[in-house]
Amino acid sequence: MTVEALAPFYPWTKSLHLLSVFAWMAGLFYLPRLYVYHTAAAPGSETSETFKGMERRLLRAIMNPAMIAAWVFGLVLVLTPGVVDWRAGWWHGKAAGFLAMTAFHMHLAAERKGFEADRRQRTGRYWRVANEAPTLLLALIVVMVIVKPWASSGG
Repeated sequence: MTVEALAPFYPWTKSLHLLSVFAWMAGLFYLPRLYVYHTAAAPGSETSETFKGMERRLLRAIMNPAMIAAWVFGLVLVLTPGVVDWRAGWWHGKAAGFLAMTAFHMHLAAERKGFEADRRQRTGRYWRVANEAPTLLLALIVVMVIVKPWASSGG
């Protein structure tokens, strides 16, 4: 199959990419908030154990599959002829945004292991501030894709 064969599937690929991103973002907004509350719970308490289960299910059942799907459908989109003008500069900003979003996801996943072991390596304040990172990254990505600054030919 050549990349030209992807063109008829563009609307479906874009729709599935966006749905995946929405699900991923929901988790990226919610997991740090859970960490804020989990940090305040006494290690080994019933509340702490409840948060452990919630965090594990959110990461494994929603966030990881959504991130993988967002990446897969995103890669299919960039392979679809005519979707990205590689001479334009906007895609560099988008790439930086989704790479940072992936790094943030990995940071959250690593920190979950600490919570699982009843280690509180960060403060509630840290998690409140970290909770803003997905919003800033999402804003960067949306502006890059919609406004397309530095586009070589207006779009």
